[in-house]
Amino acid sequence: MNAPNDVSLRAWAPAGVPEVREGDDLTTLLLAALDEDLADGDVVLVTSKVVSKAEGSVRASTRDAELPGETRRVVARRGPTTIVRNRLGLTMAAAGIDASNVEPGYAVLLPRDPDASARTLRAAIAERTGRNVAVVVTDTAGRAWREGQTDMAIGAAGLVVLESFVGREDAYGNPLVVTAPAVADELAAVAELAQGKLGARPFAVVRGRADLVLPAGEDGPGAAVLIRQEGSDFFGYGAREAVVRALAGDPADRAPFGAPATADDLAAAIAAVTGSTPTTSGASVVVTGAPAGVLHALAFAHGWTVTHEDGRLSHLSPLTT
Repeated sequence: MNAPNDVSLRAWAPAGVPEVREGDDLTTLLLAALDEDLADGDVVLVTSKVVSKAEGSVRASTRDAELPGETRRVVARRGPTTIVRNRLGLTMAAAGIDASNVEPGYAVLLPRDPDASARTLRAAIAERTGRNVAVVVTDTAGRAWREGQTDMAIGAAGLVVLESFVGREDAYGNPLVVTAPAVADELAAVAELAQGKLGARPFAVVRGRADLVLPAGEDGPGAAVLIRQEGSDFFGYGAREAVVRALAGDPADRAPFGAPATADDLAAAIAAVTGSTPTTSGASVVVTGAPAGVLHALAFAHGWTVTHEDGRLSHLSPLTT
């Protein structure tokens, strides 16, 4: 018997779901597959693949052929693998285009608007069952610095997707400054454990976190708020790509490098690379005896620009654009 403060989760993924085709009603398929009724506060999780199939985002094509149209910019390339920031803002291998669990010769694109798909499913479930549930659209992705893949939320409706603890204290009285569990991603990972990859179980239900489910009629901001804005991620480019972009110096490539560094940080980088001793004065850095090309690349990577060159003397100022 559970103690009063115990928390338990239950996750299950119904079997018997037929192959999903364009135009199929996912709500009908979900409710037909469930072996018990949904309850208020449940979280329903649906793989992006069946959402895409039902919405017609399947192409008689290949991943390589579809990749340019799904790409906002390339983050890194290593051999046959291309990591891109896709049209949804997600950073994924091959833009999230999938050629598995689909007929040979076809490629499945991500849903056009996963948050909107989640809202549609949530509304349909409420209409047919009278239950207030949250809906999450999930997809599989790798993680930087980690082997393997896990599922994450790419669409959500009716769910607190990011549980902020900022301003609270832990049991020892320490202030929590940046703690914000991405609970939508955690729920997606729990659901994937129940679904498996080869079990043809595209739906899952997680019960036990009704506190994260928003009231009926409130869909919340969706999973889009989990995507970091351009320039706010420390790893905007792969290591090789960052060097190439900085040397090329195309203004269109600036955003992923983030906000301008401080004068001291830039001066330290210049000293480390060139062996010179830059001086800082307010919002400028003055360098003597450093190669111009190196300075331009370092300035670009740090959000600065070379504003004046006079012989061996260079003035660098932070960008104001």
